[in-house]
Amino acid sequence: MITKPLNIALCPMGIVWGNKAANLDTLIELMPQLHPDTDLLVLPEMFSTGFMTDSDKEKLRCHAERNTGKTIDTIKALARTYNIAVAGSFMADSGGLLFNRAFFIEPNGDETFADKRHLFTMAGEDKVFSHGDTRMAVRYRGWNIAMIVCYDLRFPVWCRNRNNEYDLLIAVANWPVARVAAWDSLLVARALENEAYVAGVNCRGVDDKGFEYNGSSKLLDFKGKEIGKTAENTAGIIYGQLDYERLTSFRSKFPAWKDADRFTLLPD
Repeated sequence: MITKPLNIALCPMGIVWGNKAANLDTLIELMPQLHPDTDLLVLPEMFSTGFMTDSDKEKLRCHAERNTGKTIDTIKALARTYNIAVAGSFMADSGGLLFNRAFFIEPNGDETFADKRHLFTMAGEDKVFSHGDTRMAVRYRGWNIAMIVCYDLRFPVWCRNRNNEYDLLIAVANWPVARVAAWDSLLVARALENEAYVAGVNCRGVDDKGFEYNGSSKLLDFKGKEIGKTAENTAGIIYGQLDYERLTSFRSKFPAWKDADRFTLLPD
C-alpha cells in the first residue's frame, strides 16, 4: 500500500499570555484561511495560555483544564469541521497534578495525549508541573508520528528514533529569542541523527516575564534541509509536503539507523 504525501501547516502563533479566550479566538479565525489540502496543523506549546510558571501552583490551576475542557473541545470541533488533525500542547489538570500536555486530535475524534518529559528547571516548571514518562506515538494517514515538547528537544536519547519507529518528529515550543539559535540548530540535529522529517513550531509574542518570542519555526527533511514555505496573508503559516517514498528511499540507501546503539531508559 502506497503512503500518500502528508500536507502539513505550521502555525507560529502570536500568544496573549494568560488569555485563553483571545488565543482560542485567534485559532478559530485562522482555520478557514488554511489551505484546504492541509492534513495536519501544528500549534505552539501551551498555545491557549502561553508557557506560564509560578511558585504558587494554585495561581496556575485556574488556567489548567482536563482533557474535556474548553481547549480540547474547541480543537475537536475545528478538526472535525475542517477535516484536519491538530497538534500542540496545553496546560492540563489531572488528579490534582498539573502537566504540560501534548495533544494530537484527529478529524474523526481520535485523541492522543502525552505529558512533557523534561521540565524546564531554569523557569521553575519542575516546581509546579509533573513530568510524563511516555513519548507520544501516533499513526495518522499512513505516517508514524512522534511528538515532544520544547525542552525535550535538548535530550537526544528521549528523541531517538529506534528502528525507524517514527517518520515525523513534531516539536512544539515557547522558545525565546535569547536562545533561538540553539532551537534552530537542535531541530536540524534531530532530523539528521534520526533520519526523519522534523516539524518545529515556536510562538510569537512577549510573555508575562518580558521574554520575547519571534515565531522561528521550521519544517525539515531527513537531511536537515528546510522544505517549508511561508504563505502570504495567513499569519506566517508555513506549508510543506512530506514525501514518504523519498524518506524510505533515503533510509534504504543510507541505513545509519541499523548501526544505532541499543539502550533502555531507566525510570526516575
